[in-house]
Amino acid sequence: MTDTPGKSDAKAAREARLKSALRDNLKRRKSQARGRAGTAIVTPDDDARLRDEELSTGRRDNGG
Repeated sequence: MTDTPGKSDAKAAREARLKSALRDNLKRRKSQARGRAGTAIVTPDDDARLRDEELSTGRRDNGG
């Protein structure tokens, strides 16, 4: 059972399209992973909450 010339062209085009889509998907996922691996975003609310917790527990971290 052999493919006709039209079917093989369509199959090759489909494989090329899928290959490109998979490559783009991998690039997007790698970019997202690099973004998640970056430093956490600290908002002013987070900063104030941490300061309030330190004051209420009497704990101060002076780095040494």
